[in-house]
Amino acid sequence: MVILTREQIEERLIALHQVSLELVSDLSIETVLEHIVTLAREQANARYAALGVFDDDGDLEKFIQVGLTPEEVSRIPHQPEGRGLLGALKRERKTTRIPEISADPRSVGFPNQHPRMHSFLGVPILLGEYLLGTIYLTDKIGYHEFTEEDERVIETLAAYAAVAISNARLYRDLLERDQALTQRNEDLALLNDAAIAQASSLELDEVLDRTLNRVMAYMEVEAGEIFLMEEGGQELKHALHRGEGAQAFFTRERFLLGDGIVGKVAQTGKPIVSTDLGRDVRFLRPAVVQAGFNCLVSIPLVARGNVVGVMNVATKQSREITSREIHLLTAIGSWAGITIENARLHRQARRLAVLEERERIGMDLHDGIIQSIYSVGLTLDYARMIVDEDPLQARQKIEQAIEALNSTIGDIRSYISDLRPRQIGSEGLIDGLQNLVDVFKANIMVDITLTGPKDGLVALPGSHATALYHICQEALANVARHAHARHISVRVWTTGDQVLLEVIDDGQGFVLEKMNLASGHGISNIHTRARKVGGDVKISTAPGEGTTVLAWVPLREG
Repeated sequence: MVILTREQIEERLIALHQVSLELVSDLSIETVLEHIVTLAREQANARYAALGVFDDDGDLEKFIQVGLTPEEVSRIPHQPEGRGLLGALKRERKTTRIPEISADPRSVGFPNQHPRMHSFLGVPILLGEYLLGTIYLTDKIGYHEFTEEDERVIETLAAYAAVAISNARLYRDLLERDQALTQRNEDLALLNDAAIAQASSLELDEVLDRTLNRVMAYMEVEAGEIFLMEEGGQELKHALHRGEGAQAFFTRERFLLGDGIVGKVAQTGKPIVSTDLGRDVRFLRPAVVQAGFNCLVSIPLVARGNVVGVMNVATKQSREITSREIHLLTAIGSWAGITIENARLHRQARRLAVLEERERIGMDLHDGIIQSIYSVGLTLDYARMIVDEDPLQARQKIEQAIEALNSTIGDIRSYISDLRPRQIGSEGLIDGLQNLVDVFKANIMVDITLTGPKDGLVALPGSHATALYHICQEALANVARHAHARHISVRVWTTGDQVLLEVIDDGQGFVLEKMNLASGHGISNIHTRARKVGGDVKISTAPGEGTTVLAWVPLREG
């Protein structure tokens, strides 16, 4: 039996104290484990030492040894599997000290090429009831077995090791959570940037360009492209490319639904990742592979459950695309799809507005000028037939036709004026209305007056002044076309918080309730213009009693 002197015991205690300070101060799990197993070997004077660490499921997560040379380790076919003494130590969770390994009934022997070992000391590393790992020592140098003093020293070291391993794991988890939080913040920043970029414009080209540029910068890829679904939903057309290899990507600009990676993503609505384009039979553009691109991510752009396009990002680097990145790109694809759909709807709305305006002009021309010209033609044809029989009446018909033509010319001038960009200019609402009245008076032989504030309503917002200008212009055009009035009065005045415009004519009036869509489009425009700036319109009319159009808008915005 080995008996330690007092000095040797004090040296061990001092060494353990230093060990405890070093272990708890080191937060690197790898360094802590290597330090523990080295110290255990030194303190017990063992030829070989090892440390096994278990994961949450109790499986061997790490195994670190000292004493064996790299050549010896390379000849051993596998790491310990825990079937013999090591497994018993894990199950029993108590210190095991034996003089000869092969003599113990729990031993199952050593793997081939493993050095023969004899004396054994195994100590569990426990944190409360939780088994973190085990310390294994074999072949005490200079003695046939490990001593009780060795056992107590290694048990003390195991207690320190439990705290050190726990601290290192907590620190590792903290770093992983911090990294995850940082990554999540970066992801949220990208989503926010993408949302701002997509929401800041309704122009389709701008939406596509901003979205693709941000995704490429975040993914650190060399190229990106977007395909958009054509009308009918059976074919996708190349809409945008950014980055390198433009000529390679443009070798194929259209894909049918289900055709290639682009077509399959559009068909299924699910992303596809290809990390080896050269061997991917779904990829149908060899020129892209020849340009050096190796990895591609294809994301659907979805709006209201329907795929409206596909976004691809490609890189020449070999890299793994994580599920987090796929989820992030899918979210951006959904937002981009909605924005694309909104941009298309906005463009369609503008086209529809143009078509509606053309339809209104066409109906007005047909119902007004063309009918007037046709009437003039009938009058002249009648005059031609009676010119020999009744020259006086024929002359009267000709004069009547000339008056009708002059009236029609005035109508044409009014239409030309109405089609030009209508601006109030810098002179203000009252001066703008005065110019409008002067033009009307020059083309239509009707008495018309304008009264309003002398200050010109300089405080009225430009959008509100423009709305009243358009309303007055529309009202005067209706009077010219339909009212047959002799006098028109235009008045402008203010109340505490409103500006009012009144257009009164003494014409033939009409039944407002019976006004159909075609002939009443001008009235609809009047209401729309007023309500867009927070105002409204009231029209009073009856057959034979003239018409009054009263419009009002707020004096200030908001």
